[in-house]
Formats: sequence, C-alpha cells, structure tokens
Amino acid sequence: MAKILLLNGSPRNDGCTATALAEMISVFEAEGMETELLPVGSRAIRGCASCNRCEELGECVFDDLVNETAPKLKEADGLVIGSPVYYGSPNGTLLSFLDRLFYSTPFSKQMKVGAAVVSCRRGGNTASFDVLNKYFTISGMPVASSTYWNQVHGFTAADVKKDAEGLQTLRNLARNMAFLIRAVAAEREAHGLPVMEREAFTSFPDGK
Repeated sequence: MAKILLLNGSPRNDGCTATALAEMISVFEAEGMETELLPVGSRAIRGCASCNRCEELGECVFDDLVNETAPKLKEADGLVIGSPVYYGSPNGTLLSFLDRLFYSTPFSKQMKVGAAVVSCRRGGNTASFDVLNKYFTISGMPVASSTYWNQVHGFTAADVKKDAEGLQTLRNLARNMAFLIRAVAAEREAHGLPVMEREAFTSFPDGK
C-alpha cells in the first residue's frame, strides 16, 4: 500500500491548514492509500546551524522531530506540505523543519511525489506556494498539480469549509497525486528509476 506523509505547518492542529489537509486525506483513503498527518507548526523547532555534522552522523545533530520524521519520509511515496501564510511566506517553524529535514537526510527523495498546500485569509498564498515547491524541485521529486493553485481561503476552519472551489482543488490534487504515485511505482517496477548524475559541483573555490 502506498504511503503518504502530510505535514501540518500550522501551530493550530485543528485550524484552516488541518481542514485543507483533511480534505485530501479523505480522497487518499478512498484511493486505498495509507496516510499519516504530522503536526509540525505546533512544535518548537530550531533552524539549521550549518554545522554539517549530518554528513558524519547520517542525521541532524539536533535530535528532535526532524530525526523522528526522517524514517517516515524515507518510507513515504508522497509528501504533502501544508502551511498557513505569515507575511507572504510559510510558517517559519515549518521552514526551519524542512531545511533541516531535507538537508540532513542522506537517502534519495527521487520520484517521491510532492504537493504543497497553503491557507490564508486573503493574500500571500502563491508566494508561499512557490517557497514550498522548491523543496521538491531541488530533490528530484515530481510535483503534483491540480485545477488551480493548491490554496484555501478563510480566517477559521469554518470559513475554509465554505471555500467550495478551494476544497475542490484539493480533492483534484489528491486524485492526481494518487495517480502519479501509482504511475511512478509501475515504472519503477518495470524499468527502475532514472539515472541521476552527481559528479559536477560548481563552487569556484579558486575565486575566479
């Protein structure tokens, strides 16, 4: 059974972002996929210290939710990252978590299907959406799309439940994501994963 990990980047475990993710979970379960919803925004998570100890340890030097989540991400076939909008950007706690999670994990994330979901009262959704998608596109992860940007509007969970188009967008997103996960699994079974080159590393250490 395919596994999908969903991250709630809101400090409110039953707020707008959780309501949006719940809409997707209902579709994933109908599609026969296993889901796990992980609260992130409600936790105290520090940012990356740029110590590079993870290269030696195989995990982050700060042993917290990041290291607890790493094996779950490794086993997952898909990742959904949900966040509220704060000043035109995702929640800072979530970004600290994602920086450390993606940087410190030594395993490949290639062809794990990713999707970002954002929630706001009025504006800032597309800017936040772009920030979250970059974690996928730098990691060889296909990005699932829908019939509009993956966003809902509202100041409360009750407001989000009235956003008919937003919830429709998320249901379509979940169906597309499930389809992509199945397609990747079938292609991996038949032909394996695409070859990834890693030899080149542009750093200009000579200063020229």
